[in-house]
Amino acid sequence: MKMEINNLSFGYGKLEVIKDLTFTLEKKKITCILGPSGCGKTTLLNILTGVLKPDGGEVTQLNEGEAGYLFQEPRLLPWKSIYRNIDLVLMNQFPKAERQEIINQMLALVQLDEFKDYYPHQLSGGMRQRASLARAFAYPSNLLFMDEPFQALDPALKLNLIDDFRKLWYASPRTCLLVTHNIQEAALLGDHILVLSKRPSGLISDFHNELDHKLRIPYSSEILRLEHKLYDALVSSNVEDGGV
Repeated sequence: MKMEINNLSFGYGKLEVIKDLTFTLEKKKITCILGPSGCGKTTLLNILTGVLKPDGGEVTQLNEGEAGYLFQEPRLLPWKSIYRNIDLVLMNQFPKAERQEIINQMLALVQLDEFKDYYPHQLSGGMRQRASLARAFAYPSNLLFMDEPFQALDPALKLNLIDDFRKLWYASPRTCLLVTHNIQEAALLGDHILVLSKRPSGLISDFHNELDHKLRIPYSSEILRLEHKLYDALVSSNVEDGGV
């Protein structure tokens, strides 16, 4: 699926949140929206998923298909096992035998196959988030929206989950939109990285990361150079707006 966003604007009453925002979600690429806290990233996701209606501009899906969503928290049903949590989103999609094959494959990719019969409260926070990753990729969507799913994790666990995310994406590639205020996440995952200004949000920088995902190693010279560029773009915007 490919999605085009043209001259998008939105506000809450007199509070202008997004102004004349234009970009494209390329098919089977990971696009990162990087911006400071409070700039309207979650509001943007709500517009793209149809929860909110923009005041101006348009959102065009060039290929129809299902969309998935990965939240900041796992949102697993506590009364169902990890296996049943994933099975729940597949029940109307595939017959039982095919569902079982998909679930087992996804759980194996995130090293949770031995824990499929466990309940959420029996798992650590990182394991619950890995389960939510497996559920998101098990669902047959063409487009995946991600609202800062690595935000509440410690640095080492975050890097492990990013690696798990890549494994799932290689196995089942799809168009992804990740919103984050974390520069390292954007540099490691983003094929296309859009840097937004403070509110009202507009596009201030546009980066294409040509480095192969398998070569995106944390703290490598290539990744650190990109992180510095992203940092400079964010700081430049804040200075111009009277911030930092």
